[in-house]
Amino acid sequence: MMSLPFYQRHHEHYDRAYRHKALTSTVSQYQKETKSKAAVYAQGSTAYARGSAAYRHASAAGFSLDSSAAYSHGSSAYDLESAAYSYGSTAYDHSAAQSKRSAAYSLDSESLSRSSAAYSHASESINKLAAAYRLGSEAYSLGLKNSNLMIEDQSYKMSPKAKRAKQNLISEDKENEAMDYSVPIFTGQEVNISGITDTEEERIKESAAYVAKRNLFATGEGVSVSKVAKSTSEEEHHEKKSRKVAIRESAERVAMKKTLEETQAFHKKLNQDKLLHAPEFIIEPRSHTIWEKENVVFRCSVAGWPAPRVTWYKNNVPIDVQAHPDKYIIESRYGLHSLEITTCEFDDTAQYRASAMNVKGEVSVYASLVVKRYKGEIDASLLHAGNLSMSPFAITPYGYASRFEISFVDKFDVAFGREGETMSLGCTVVINPDIKRFKPDIEWYRNGVLITPSKWVQMQWSGERASLTLTHANKEDEGLYTLRVAMGEYYEEYSGYVFVRDADAEIPGAPGAPLDVQCLDANKDYVIVSWKQPAVDGGNPILGYFIDRCEVGTAHWTQCNENPVKFARFPVTGLIEGRSYIFRVRAVNKAGVSLPSRVSEPVAALDPADRARLRSHPSAPWTGQIIVTEEEPAEGVVPGPPTDLQVIEATKNYVVLSWKPPGQRGHEGIMYFVEKCVAGTEDWQRVNTEIPVKSPRFAVFDLSEGKSYCFRVRCCNSAGIGEPSEATEATVVDDKLDIPKAPGRIMPTRNTDTSVVVTWTEPPDAKELVGYYIESSVEGSGRWEPCNNNPVKGTRFICHGLSNGEKYIFRVRAVNAAGLSEFSQDSEPIEVKAAIAAPSQPYDIVVLESVRDSMVLGWKEPKVTGGTEITGYYVNYCEVVDGVPGKWKEANIKAVTERAYRIENLKENMVYQFQVAAANLAGVGTPSKPSKPFKCEEWTIAVPGPPHDVKCTEVRKDSLVLLWKEPVYTGRSPIVGYYVDMKETEAKEERWRSVNKKPLQKKYLKIDGLTQGVSYVFRVRATNQAGVGKPSDATDAVLAETRPGTKEIVVDVDDNGVISLNFECDQMSPDSKFVWSKNYEPIEDDSRLNIDTKGGKSKASFKDLGEDDLGIYSCIVTDTDGVSSSYTIDEEEMKRLLALSHERQFPTIPLTSELAVEILEKGEVRFWLQAEKLSGNAKANFVFNDKEIFNGEKYKMKVDQTTGLIEMIMDKLEDKDEGTYTFQLQDGKATNQSSLVLIGDVFKKLRDEADFQRKDWQRKQGPHFVDELGWEVTDECNVMLKCKVANIKKETHIVWYKDDREIMVDEEHDFKDGVCTLLISEFSKKDAGTYEVILKDDRGKDSSELKLKDTAFADLMNEVCRRIALSATDLKIQSTAEGIRLYSYVTYYVEDLRVGWVHNDTQIKFTDRVKTGVTGEQIWLQISEPTPQDKGKYIMELFDGNTAHKKTIDLSGQAFDEAFAEFERLKQAAIAEKNRARVLGGLPDVVTIQEGKALNLSCTVWGDPTPEVSWLKNEKSFVSDANCILRFESGKNVSFSISTVSTHDSGKYSIVVKNKYGTETSDVTVSVYIPEEERESEQEKQK
Repeated sequence: MMSLPFYQRHHEHYDRAYRHKALTSTVSQYQKETKSKAAVYAQGSTAYARGSAAYRHASAAGFSLDSSAAYSHGSSAYDLESAAYSYGSTAYDHSAAQSKRSAAYSLDSESLSRSSAAYSHASESINKLAAAYRLGSEAYSLGLKNSNLMIEDQSYKMSPKAKRAKQNLISEDKENEAMDYSVPIFTGQEVNISGITDTEEERIKESAAYVAKRNLFATGEGVSVSKVAKSTSEEEHHEKKSRKVAIRESAERVAMKKTLEETQAFHKKLNQDKLLHAPEFIIEPRSHTIWEKENVVFRCSVAGWPAPRVTWYKNNVPIDVQAHPDKYIIESRYGLHSLEITTCEFDDTAQYRASAMNVKGEVSVYASLVVKRYKGEIDASLLHAGNLSMSPFAITPYGYASRFEISFVDKFDVAFGREGETMSLGCTVVINPDIKRFKPDIEWYRNGVLITPSKWVQMQWSGERASLTLTHANKEDEGLYTLRVAMGEYYEEYSGYVFVRDADAEIPGAPGAPLDVQCLDANKDYVIVSWKQPAVDGGNPILGYFIDRCEVGTAHWTQCNENPVKFARFPVTGLIEGRSYIFRVRAVNKAGVSLPSRVSEPVAALDPADRARLRSHPSAPWTGQIIVTEEEPAEGVVPGPPTDLQVIEATKNYVVLSWKPPGQRGHEGIMYFVEKCVAGTEDWQRVNTEIPVKSPRFAVFDLSEGKSYCFRVRCCNSAGIGEPSEATEATVVDDKLDIPKAPGRIMPTRNTDTSVVVTWTEPPDAKELVGYYIESSVEGSGRWEPCNNNPVKGTRFICHGLSNGEKYIFRVRAVNAAGLSEFSQDSEPIEVKAAIAAPSQPYDIVVLESVRDSMVLGWKEPKVTGGTEITGYYVNYCEVVDGVPGKWKEANIKAVTERAYRIENLKENMVYQFQVAAANLAGVGTPSKPSKPFKCEEWTIAVPGPPHDVKCTEVRKDSLVLLWKEPVYTGRSPIVGYYVDMKETEAKEERWRSVNKKPLQKKYLKIDGLTQGVSYVFRVRATNQAGVGKPSDATDAVLAETRPGTKEIVVDVDDNGVISLNFECDQMSPDSKFVWSKNYEPIEDDSRLNIDTKGGKSKASFKDLGEDDLGIYSCIVTDTDGVSSSYTIDEEEMKRLLALSHERQFPTIPLTSELAVEILEKGEVRFWLQAEKLSGNAKANFVFNDKEIFNGEKYKMKVDQTTGLIEMIMDKLEDKDEGTYTFQLQDGKATNQSSLVLIGDVFKKLRDEADFQRKDWQRKQGPHFVDELGWEVTDECNVMLKCKVANIKKETHIVWYKDDREIMVDEEHDFKDGVCTLLISEFSKKDAGTYEVILKDDRGKDSSELKLKDTAFADLMNEVCRRIALSATDLKIQSTAEGIRLYSYVTYYVEDLRVGWVHNDTQIKFTDRVKTGVTGEQIWLQISEPTPQDKGKYIMELFDGNTAHKKTIDLSGQAFDEAFAEFERLKQAAIAEKNRARVLGGLPDVVTIQEGKALNLSCTVWGDPTPEVSWLKNEKSFVSDANCILRFESGKNVSFSISTVSTHDSGKYSIVVKNKYGTETSDVTVSVYIPEEERESEQEKQK
């Protein structure tokens, strides 16, 4: 089979999708017939040459290939042969089958030459093929309809044909006529996995194919077929034309190769974010609820580029069609995907998911299927047939539930954030009934616009909680956020506003960042950037804006304008075609430049037609074009003038022009020159003189403000510059869009306690309004704050975040692209408080009593009071006959204030329903839901009815107080008590448990022991002699928690002794009140209590607290969320309060300390006491023995009011001062006194201490000892005597004595550190004695003595020994010739340190073989001649007199073996050293002797065995002769004799002694000299 181009290889399924079965079989047969002839279509010019020869041989056919070489370039973009554009089987099969006109495209078999192998087909085959095409055209037509495209629009006006080319609709009756035919561009969205191009190479190929297609369409080149010609002249002309084409072919091949290279470079710059699109579901599958045995189809449509692949899942498991061919049918046609499930069963109930995926990402949508199994008696076949009218059930898309109740818990509130922060919104969603298999549709909206996940926004659904996270908040994110939760056709919404304020400016006073930057009208080299102005200008007017751009993929920002622009739109030119850009904007005022805005979405610099084509045809690569013409298209045509030139925007800074391309443009791309002239002149000037414009848009700058200009445009191409367009009308260079005027009629109204609704009117003649900014200011502050940072549309806005109780004024200004309007007039001040509304519905209506003609109803008060107290209730009732309610009637005309009401004049045994509506100052609220039907009949039961008005108050984390009212119906006997029941809210009914075992007489109960965070409900039952009655309705669920800010009642006693209970509340509304109760009954008697309330504080003061006031006092704040507290006054508390009150009425000065006495440094006596607090008027009286004493020479008195210290100082204590001392205090009306008795032994002891202190002080006036003489042992085990001295001067001397003998000290002490020391090294018994040190100078002397004798000396020696013992090193092993020695070193050794040795836990008894000793600082244990019994653990014990210090070593195993081996070696070495041969002495080192004399040398040698003796002379062996006699006698005496020495005897003589233990040599040098006289005579003889 012929090879396909790469763009057809990946998309063969597109052609197959349109083939009818007959068409498929016919084409298959056709391909088999032509397989053997495929060689005709070889690649490159060879293919063309062969084709040309075939055409010349069969001239009757008259076909020519004008430009096949354009697609035969062999580049990587096409990768295959030029046969894709040849008229062969593949082109015919794949291209013709995709057009509606293919049915008419057939050739006369007589006109085809048999010699042309490429086009030789039997007419029967052609007819079958044409018929097949007609069958397939219907499917293709359907695909076009689904794509909203018409055949006439296949060219899209962006791929123009060559000039004079005809485009006709082909009809079936003209199938034998040859006419023009163009292959349409496929627009279907058939999905196939091979259509996903996930490699860079394939994307380059697709981009190259697109650019090649565009250039081909622009030049009008294609494969053309001429009419049949029969004459010879026409044949020659055809041959010549073919040769011409061959020449052109070569040139075009080179051009095409260059084009492809440029295309590849172009593709690298394309922004994938714009040309490639992530999958997006246009139509999502719908959930279904069906009966068993029915079929169901899920359908969806998907967009994206590359074409997404769709996979279906059941409960997140991929559906395998091959495994269940009869169960599932999956189809994908023209972008429409479907999943059909046949003969559904109950097990098919599941959640189904369609997942679309391409290289840009994956997205999923969900749909649910509920298969119902009918359980009634109705024939199920009727339901399967579609007749469901007989079903009595209310069926929803999710099952049998008639509706879903969707509620929100833990909702997000109005949120405030700052730019750059992360913000999160969330709600817990409760759905009833809960269908486990299906999840709700969760959608988030901002200002009514659906939010999709992005890098700025993340959404999560946990199955219970929906949350939205703004990862990097910007002002663009400000707005009203709405969470929509949908279950089938039922949905609920919850909304909250999110405010995002500006981030802190880097430059103080700089404006806020602009926002909402968008790119408009993007073209090849041009884009318009728009933005919104910020609300904050930094205190100075904004001068303009700077626009920055950045090419996608880089981090380099370039400023687009030199001068700031004020208009909020700006055209950015100079873009490079095909590249993508992002933009940002910065505002500037005189203080500086703002932070940049959030960057815009990327935009590609492309022609809008190219962008539209890429977006609308993402899945269908171009497959070529065949054009049939009568003549060769024209070449080199100069383009005509552009059309529809107009000014689309004019400002003071620029003018934007727009036009349409000319109809006559030639075959190549065109560009434009823009010209301008002042209106009224013909002096045209070219604006873009250097570079022509590629886009049909252009912004003209550098115009004079206020002048009028005209503009025109010329087209140009390689053939030349065309005629100009028609000139525009005169345009004035000025802003066409004016800044809006200020809004009017600013009207604030109350909303909540922290928000205000502001409304205004739109400014007159406002154009293109972007929105409004609202500002608020506390009245009188003069400081304005923005209420919104993103312009709001509409004329109503809720300003949040205001302070409750403050008065605010508001102003508004409008915003459009021209700027911000002036501020509106300030609004009237408004106090921030909640608005009043009608109350909500009462609920839980119950019958409290029933008699023959009346019933007593009870109900619960509304949960929402509407911001003010409820003034009353209105009751309605209706009769119920046979279950049908009748007409509602009013039971009361005047509102009732109690929540219990008797309805009279009812009919006995009639069934009634009731409604209750609450009323307040705002009006009557919505009536409650109708109650249950109640029958009016006489109650005859003996037990009491249910209590009513049961409510909880004083809720805390572990307790609450339950209140109730007695039953209206008491039964046949009086009520004797109540029982309270409780259970957890979610617990079952059988989990009710009683709180009290004995009946309560009171109608309140404090319930303790609750668990924090647990929700409870309560009920009450009354009891009488007949038994326990019906329980009341359960209370609303109450959560055991102490809410933040909860306050309690505080008891206080003021300075006048008044006792009061105080309660504060900071959550009050304007209509809130404090309600005080005693024992939970309203206080009506004010004779014993005064209540005073001011603002958020209330005080209940007792007039005369007594036993009648005992009880529980509670306070409830109305119109709040249950603010309440209580305080219990029992007998003990009353006594405490009365005592405190008496103390406040008759106060005493509290004392920190009572009167005390102390001796001062000089021996003075100080009396003092201290009060907790004294005023400036406090005074003191001093009394001694009942007589007041005063300040004088003997007594120095002082009162310090700031510290509360009162003191009196006596210079000297004498015998007459014995007695009682009293200090009397008075401070206003508060008094106190304190006394101190100093008599007897107490006085004497104090006097003696004073005398001693006085003398000691006098001693310290000269040099003296601060610390007496003491001792310490240093780390070196020396003893240091030391003392600390003071008041030393340079002349002070220090002298040391021992036993009254002065100790001479080498160095004088300088006293710099105030310490004197005497160091005694190696302290021992000889150093015992009495030591004294004396300080003296001209001021006096002081001494200190230290006795180191007996016990003191023993203690010191123990410390010395301890230090020595601590200094001992670890035991070590040493081998000697005698044995093994264990030893340790100490700093030094004293006899007092007792040393003991232990071997294997046994004390060692010392012998001659094992002994211990001390050598210097070494303590050792010597083991002579060790044996294996000496192995083991050795411990050295050093006893310091108190403690034994141990050092341990293990002499066994390897340690013993190594030590013993070393001992043996040393022992042998010692023996050898002892017995080796040696010279003991007798030989001199040098002997000098006169010639002729006799020489006698002798020495003694020793060795065992007796050594051998030999002599050497000058290192040579020497033996005895006549002149020299050598003797060795008695084995030890050696002699050496020379009777007559001569000079020849001079030399070095060595004696060598040797035995088996060693050898020793001793040397003696003999020097023989000749006397001077003899030498001279010898010399004369020689002469």
